[in-house]
Amino acid sequence: MRIISLNAWGGAVFDDLTRWLATCDTDILCLQEVTHTPTANGWTRFEDAERSLPQRADLLSDIRSLLPSHQALFTANDAGPVHDQTGGLHQQEFGLMALTAPGLPLVGIRSTFIHGAYVEYQSHWPAGDRPRAAQALRVFDRQAQRFVTVTHLHGLRDPNGKTDSPARRAQADRLADLITSVSQEGDLIVVCGDFNLLPNSETFQILAKLGLVDLVQDADTRTSRYPKPLRHASYMLVSEPSAVQRFDIIARPEVSDHRALMLDL
Repeated sequence: MRIISLNAWGGAVFDDLTRWLATCDTDILCLQEVTHTPTANGWTRFEDAERSLPQRADLLSDIRSLLPSHQALFTANDAGPVHDQTGGLHQQEFGLMALTAPGLPLVGIRSTFIHGAYVEYQSHWPAGDRPRAAQALRVFDRQAQRFVTVTHLHGLRDPNGKTDSPARRAQADRLADLITSVSQEGDLIVVCGDFNLLPNSETFQILAKLGLVDLVQDADTRTSRYPKPLRHASYMLVSEPSAVQRFDIIARPEVSDHRALMLDL
């Protein structure tokens, strides 16, 4: 079974992203920063107090079209204003997408907020303290004849940095509750995503109590498209390191400002 996790950056590197995904042969694809704009297609522009970025208007539909046989699940964290290429204003949803391959029975699904609650911004997007959800999937791996629970998240972004805080501690507790609510005894558990944390965060101590081991540690998970010197963001944890056949942090091609994480079980 192959699991890929990637912060898709709203599809800003769309052509490279779709070319690469078409070759990956992934069983479970976990994407963060996915856009969905029912009233637009093509390109939009996202702006907050810190950034102005091109994004796909509807990356959700783009990826569905690329992988039409996969089952897709989308959870919106929040929504807010974007402009299309003609200057038209649209309300864009922003969140998480998970896809499972055909032939991989999906036997459990849950999505919940691990920070805040869904909100729609009418005039502008805030730079920080936006709500965050997580998705958990439980599938049956027919080849291995066992159940696998995969949970992914886009962790809280704080303009002050990636250090621990009471909000991030509460986020970790809610994430642990989600994992234990979906997984069952004997499951192989995988947790992945853009945590927006440093490698020494207490979040990993909380997840270690569930038997989860971090595969990334202090490795660089950003691409050249990310200009800041701090290179930590995305992580992947497993409950059984002995089940890992291969784990890669994909440096090339660059399909986002984040590197993709690829796990073969």
